[in-house]
Amino acid sequence: MDVLSDGHGLVESPRWHDSRLWFADWLAGEIIRIDDGNAEVVARHQSLPLCFDFLPDGTPLLVSGSEHALLELHPDGSTTTYADLGHLSQYGCNDIVIDGRGNAYVNCGNFDFATGPPPGERAPGFVALVRPDGSATVVADDLAFPNGMAVTPDNATLVVAESYRNRLTAFPINADGSLGERRVWADLGDGVPDGICIDRDGAVWYADVPNQRCARVREGGEVLDTVQLDRGGFACMLGGEPAEPRLYIVAAHWPGVQGLTDPTHGWDGQALSIPAPASAAGWPGN
Repeated sequence: MDVLSDGHGLVESPRWHDSRLWFADWLAGEIIRIDDGNAEVVARHQSLPLCFDFLPDGTPLLVSGSEHALLELHPDGSTTTYADLGHLSQYGCNDIVIDGRGNAYVNCGNFDFATGPPPGERAPGFVALVRPDGSATVVADDLAFPNGMAVTPDNATLVVAESYRNRLTAFPINADGSLGERRVWADLGDGVPDGICIDRDGAVWYADVPNQRCARVREGGEVLDTVQLDRGGFACMLGGEPAEPRLYIVAAHWPGVQGLTDPTHGWDGQALSIPAPASAAGWPGN
């Protein structure tokens, strides 16, 4: 396994774009790009969370928890509001995936992470659809801490990692971008899925913080591959040359909720790379 960059904080949201790896350091408030082996800060924005993805024309969109908005990132590092998310929840939104038609799916745990979710069988989390016109509407609810998301290469299915239900949940995507009836794509047993991506064989890679690993699973839950880590796996992304695909992983030492406000905690966040059995498919990553 290759260490591409280290010494970071809470690393998340890896993306393969323009033949380079991008990722976010939430604690530093930085969007970082690996360019010719060097970690280059391309934007700064203080937000926890701080996830991002790319529109079909290559424009990056940032999920700003601090501004309750989806922000467009410009080449000079400045941002403008792409969509207002404030009416969706009083809590900041989390992850994002943008499909091949320019529809953005943004999710939210919809509870105070420090105190935990409210009691009851029904979960507060949701997924919202942000259309290219900037409108934002909830299209799926009752999600138990929705985390990473991915869209299949035919734009027909959204897969959502439900961290608190230990499963991957799939929704058919309708022609207007809304979501149909959910199904369990894979029950992961003790797996706690965070960031995810899809490969050309139709398998999903998911990163797992408490189990310190990334795992590749087939629909139904069969485990095809496992990459063991020495710290929590927060997210993963496929990239590299199609003939020699690689799995990119962002990992860090998770201190628990209290550590999010402890500047002395040694996160030692890393961006890692390892050969993968199949190249990327769908989004993010296309």
